[in-house]
Amino acid sequence: MDPFGYPILFALFFWWFSTGAIIYLDGLPRSTFRWSMLGATGVGALALWGIWWSSDRSSVEYVYCSFSCALLLWAWNEMAFLMGFLTGPRKVACPPGLSLRSRFELSVLTLAHHEAALLVTGGLILVLTGDGPNWIGAATFLLLWGMRLSTKLNIFLGVPNTAEEVLPPHLHFLKSYFQVRPMNLLFPVSVTAGTVVSAWLIGRAIAPGATSAEATGETLLAALAVLGVVEHWFLVVPLPSLALWGWGLASHAQSHAQSHAQTAREVEVPPVISKARAP
Repeated sequence: MDPFGYPILFALFFWWFSTGAIIYLDGLPRSTFRWSMLGATGVGALALWGIWWSSDRSSVEYVYCSFSCALLLWAWNEMAFLMGFLTGPRKVACPPGLSLRSRFELSVLTLAHHEAALLVTGGLILVLTGDGPNWIGAATFLLLWGMRLSTKLNIFLGVPNTAEEVLPPHLHFLKSYFQVRPMNLLFPVSVTAGTVVSAWLIGRAIAPGATSAEATGETLLAALAVLGVVEHWFLVVPLPSLALWGWGLASHAQSHAQSHAQTAREVEVPPVISKARAP
């Protein structure tokens, strides 16, 4: 099964587990966020070191190391966004009745800091990779960036499934920037582009002259690209895709229940005390 089967299983498990872990952590009470981010930042620092350490080593184990470190750095950025540490200067709902251009400009302001952090992280990875032979970490981060940007644009333009269930309460204002539509014109372009990239990476992985390290790296990237295409289809196909991370969403269900209970207590009208009857 190696060098194709194991990389596919590794990429699939890492994608599934890391996504579920992030969903679970951002559904916990906000008092836990600083500790989660502190731990994630420590892991992120080690991941940056791992990118640099493995950049001039091209054997299979270092390819796995570079790929994993890039995914960990991506997870750090996702956590920072979902926990509200890196979102954007605008943190209120979108006013109704705006033109597409105005709504897009405001939506950019809700994500500006997050996108800037992704740009900085990607730049650091490129600098640390340098001209070393192991570029899998940089390619992984770039691929994730492209897939996520495409997903954001499709949700903005309109899809049936916006996956808003994963948003914690403090980011619910983002729902006002989403559109629910059967399809948008960008979606077929995104899926086609993702499919072409996946096929190109698969072709590189199975090329006769590829070394085991090259085949492993290209297979990891191809698996990630295919998962990106599948995630795009989840946006339009009526399937309970979030059931894959039911264990991660459990914290959201508990958090929402507590939030509703708190709201009910705050708006509860105190009972009227009847006047004492005259003797």
